Amino acid sequence: MTPDLVIFDCDGVLVDSEVLSVSALLGMIDLAGGSLSEDAAYEHFLGKSMKSVREILGRDFGLEITEQHLTAMRVDLMRKFREELKPIPGVKEMLPKLGLPYCVASSGTLERIRYALDVTGLLTLMEPHLFSAAMVARGKPAPDLFLHAAVAMRAQPRNCLVIEDSPTGVAAARAADMRVFAFTGGAHAGNPGLKARLASTEPDSIFADMLQLPDLIAGLGARVRAS
Repeated sequence: MTPDLVIFDCDGVLVDSEVLSVSALLGMIDLAGGSLSEDAAYEHFLGKSMKSVREILGRDFGLEITEQHLTAMRVDLMRKFREELKPIPGVKEMLPKLGLPYCVASSGTLERIRYALDVTGLLTLMEPHLFSAAMVARGKPAPDLFLHAAVAMRAQPRNCLVIEDSPTGVAAARAADMRVFAFTGGAHAGNPGLKARLASTEPDSIFADMLQLPDLIAGLGARVRAS
């Protein structure tokens, strides 16, 4: 059936930010005295909140990330966003054609979400329905954030469709009993390891052109009517 609500991740789905975010993250890791490859950063951290990233770096890599490290990374990331961040191609044209309620549910802080959407000209299209992992007890891959968004938007989880770019996000949508489309149109999606991990999560659909989304959603309803 056609969903009652479409829930968009932000980074890598609405804004083409993942390459910039990973670059800032690797800079922070270097500042903290560690070393990590870009591929490893995508594998371990894509789609996760900074709280989770910090915990993983401490537990699995023995790195203590201080508030000073976090502040330096945020300053670097905001500069990168201000100078380089672009919207995902087709998003501005697609959203008015969606014809369904929609919102944002992202692992980033609310400040970061708003800033990213603002510098890319998307904020007025998405406000006020912005939901951050900081609003819930557990970030992705736990279902908490998506369930929180569904309650706030007065939608049943089984009637929600999530648009995600990471295996972590797909897992969170599945845990929330929501359908999920995997988006592979961001600059980071050419990473072969990421593509394979994303495909292995078996989302309901995988697509790379945001302009196709309204037709893909219409196809959900058509498949149900035909069954």
